[in-house]
Amino acid sequence: MDPIAIDFIKQHDIHFRNVDPAANDAREALLLLMDTQGIINIQALTPDCIQIRYDLRHISLQIIETALAEVGFHLDNSLLSKMKRALFYYTEETQLMNQGYQHDQASSTLDIFVNYYDQREHGCRDERPEYLRRYL
Repeated sequence: MDPIAIDFIKQHDIHFRNVDPAANDAREALLLLMDTQGIINIQALTPDCIQIRYDLRHISLQIIETALAEVGFHLDNSLLSKMKRALFYYTEETQLMNQGYQHDQASSTLDIFVNYYDQREHGCRDERPEYLRRYL
């Protein structure tokens, strides 16, 4: 990997606020983000924390955390977490601007929402067997 590409590989821990003691937010977030473009590696450290490595040229921490919040995950919003989050967002955006890169936030977030939609149980699935769906 060339030295410039290494500068764009970021690693962060994302902490969740544990609303339900029985919930395993880290595992669910891992399953949701696993096939998203730009995410290199993701692992659950604890039931309420994931460690994520991603390529900043494809996706940013802000996009990841915004998408997680929109699908219902509760991120840790302590004062220290908010300050770290703001600093990471700023430095990543500045790095991208200085190198001339820009995200298409819609396509990055779309991957996460499509994965979320596929994993949910909902009434939009055809309950008929395959052979009846093709019957004319």
